Amino acid sequence: MIEFIIRRILWTIPILFLVSLLAFAIIQAPPGDFVTALSASLAERGEEVDMAQLEALRARFGLDQPFYVQYWKWISGVVVGDFGVSFEWRQPVSELIGERLGLSFILALSTILFTWALALPIGIYSAVKKYTIGDYIVTTIGFIGLAMPNFLLALVLMYVGVVHLGNDVTGLFSPEFRNAPWSIAKCIDLFSHLWIPVIILGTSSTASIIRIMRANLLDELPKPYVTTARAKGLSEFKLLVRYPVRVALNPFISTIGWMFPQIISGSVIVSIVLSLPTAGPLLLSSLKAQDMYLAGSFVLLLSILSVVGMLVSDILLAIVDPRIRAKK
Repeated sequence: MIEFIIRRILWTIPILFLVSLLAFAIIQAPPGDFVTALSASLAERGEEVDMAQLEALRARFGLDQPFYVQYWKWISGVVVGDFGVSFEWRQPVSELIGERLGLSFILALSTILFTWALALPIGIYSAVKKYTIGDYIVTTIGFIGLAMPNFLLALVLMYVGVVHLGNDVTGLFSPEFRNAPWSIAKCIDLFSHLWIPVIILGTSSTASIIRIMRANLLDELPKPYVTTARAKGLSEFKLLVRYPVRVALNPFISTIGWMFPQIISGSVIVSIVLSLPTAGPLLLSSLKAQDMYLAGSFVLLLSILSVVGMLVSDILLAIVDPRIRAKK
């Protein structure tokens, strides 16, 4: 098991290097740079564009250097924890993304736990009680959850909260805690507001994973080892938990790899609608402004989340299913 984990960790090193190179190339792919975007923005507002000043900005931030020079300047700073300076905000990138990424991580982790807590028992019930009234109800609700866009559900909850409950459901903090330093009271206030975006973001994921769990378990239940275990007199609950559910969990666990980055990057519209101080809106703003260091850092961190998520998935799968770690 230790050898398996070490091998997986070593594989992440070249993958992270390629991911960082690809992330920087994606940011550099659109024509122009931040200075070009800035001059276009100034022209749209009718302000005078000083070309000498723009060229000075380009030279100051190294935007006139070749691609590999800019990449090396960026990645060498990232390795030591220096993500560069945001062109648009004129602040260190680490200060801009620190708290926002932390809140995004809390939101993502809460959404995953919420999704699993609902999807696992409901998926098992739907498979064991297939073609019953309960299964049809769960299936119908699941299809509605898959079909409904998250931002539409956010708008509906905002309307219900303001019109019928007289309460603003936007944001993650009450007004008195938004700019306050972290404390126990602020943490309690955060978790009192967190359930709304968790429900909104977890709806489609829960519906999707319920279908996956149901399909996996339906494939396992008719197999001979289940019949043999039942013939030995095991109770239905012990039989399900010990054998078919454990095998059916494999694809369920593998969803960790894509759920973390998907929740953070896929919640941009929901974050804008609900005015959430998370990474999504800032990522969108940096991409529109071609803020190289800020956008590149976000893309890199999301990619790292994907790689780390896959690593965690591999380790958990190896723990749950010994056949996986036995394969070289």
